[in-house]
Amino acid sequence: MVRIQSKNLTLIEFLALPETKPASEYIDGQIIQKPMPQGKHSKLQGELVTTVNSITKPKRTALAFPELRCTFGDRSTIPDVAVFTWERIPLDDNGDIANVFQAAPDWTIEILSPDQNQTKVTGNILHSLKHGTKLGWLVDPDERSILVFPLAQQPELLQEIDDILPVPDFIKELQLTVGDIFNWLKL
Repeated sequence: MVRIQSKNLTLIEFLALPETKPASEYIDGQIIQKPMPQGKHSKLQGELVTTVNSITKPKRTALAFPELRCTFGDRSTIPDVAVFTWERIPLDDNGDIANVFQAAPDWTIEILSPDQNQTKVTGNILHSLKHGTKLGWLVDPDERSILVFPLAQQPELLQEIDDILPVPDFIKELQLTVGDIFNWLKL
């Protein structure tokens, strides 16, 4: 996590800046650059997006997006995986998917990178829950654990390989265990 010095930019001023690589987020008036994704992070992110979309896309119930900028509640963050129910996906004037998402995802998934601050990432999940997200996951590849944040409930730490992960109602048929998630790291 790299804090970029800013002279108290507003959210609107931040959004007018050119994108950075890796991407930067706007949190509490500060610009914070996300760490560059590494192997485990990228593998888990790709598998999660593919798995969710394999169930939700054919039924047109939801879509999972990797690294999608979501701007809401005076923040602009980029969850590792943002899942939006179909009817909440913004469209442009041509009926195509919009470039700008000004809403919290229905399900937010963050994958902790080695250089990332767990408190900052947890703060982003909690901010999302405060603004309409139904469920958050914080996946920690090093600890082989997943911290689950259900809306209006106590977070739960799942780390046993047989622990079944809770999922939002719009994808009830998805059955994943902690072991399933971390087995994706094997070749």
